[in-house]
Amino acid sequence: MVTINDVANAAGVAPSTVSYVISGKRSISPKTRRLVEDSIRKLGYHPHAGARALASSKTNVLALVVPLRTDLNVAVVMEFVASAVTAARAHDHDLLLLTKDEGPAALQRVASSAIADALMVMDIETADPRVPMLLALDLPVVLIGVPDHPAGLSCVDLDFTAAASACVAHLAELGHRSIALIGPSPAVYRRGTSYATRFLRGFDEATKSRDLRAASHACAHSYEAVSACVDELLAADPGLTGLVVHNEAVLPGLLSDLRHRGLRVPEDISVIAVCPDSMAEQHAVALTNVAIPAEEVGTQAVEMTMRRLAGHTTPEVRLLGPRLTRRESTASPRA
Repeated sequence: MVTINDVANAAGVAPSTVSYVISGKRSISPKTRRLVEDSIRKLGYHPHAGARALASSKTNVLALVVPLRTDLNVAVVMEFVASAVTAARAHDHDLLLLTKDEGPAALQRVASSAIADALMVMDIETADPRVPMLLALDLPVVLIGVPDHPAGLSCVDLDFTAAASACVAHLAELGHRSIALIGPSPAVYRRGTSYATRFLRGFDEATKSRDLRAASHACAHSYEAVSACVDELLAADPGLTGLVVHNEAVLPGLLSDLRHRGLRVPEDISVIAVCPDSMAEQHAVALTNVAIPAEEVGTQAVEMTMRRLAGHTTPEVRLLGPRLTRRESTASPRA
């Protein structure tokens, strides 16, 4: 294992100089810093994490809090996690994933144990009970999601209200006059999860402004729930011609159910989904979609966290504009 003494010998400096270059505790000349950094790269030296934390009071660890509830689509959540891991490593930080649903108590435990330098928190609710605790913590916090009242916290997310509006606009411009939203599971709405309520708000506003017949239905992840959802929507409006699906997990079951009913996509009914591009493209009929920008959101969350660690404390809310890609699943309704 390469030691700090090996780096010092290769650079022709004292071990303490290597330590100062790594910790930044003392000013080192640019020439000497380059010598040390070149030696670190050539030798593949990695400072001992425990020793570095004791020396600098920093762990070089970012904690990502994301309760893995049964109503979450874990595959999509892990896209956010993967992008955050990659971005953190680019800043020489590791990511600690906290998945247990413990509410404010877990945040207090992380802060008091000093196991991470900063917190990133997902699965945000409109009136999130963790916000008061987050504001009181003595470490940087960034939310992946936006509560109704951010109250001085930094947040980043897709603009779900605009995403819903884009879906409605696409179907309306194709000539659809009756559309429905198949949303996340009832538990997601009961919790007041921010992304779901913002999307529903955008859907309702957009359909009303365009004078469209519209309905919305929460849908659990089982095939039986999907079939019952479609039953209710078609019974309420047999003239339904467009579906907006804000629930990635039900897409395979939904498309299968429509086939069993003899409803062709898009000839008989158009489908537009909010999901990653990879999901939209994997079906027999490639889906028109608004992409979930997991990579961009995860990366920006880390960048915002690093800015706060560097002393930039002004809170900011970043809402990423929706990107709609038309594929095979949407078309003008039959006359």
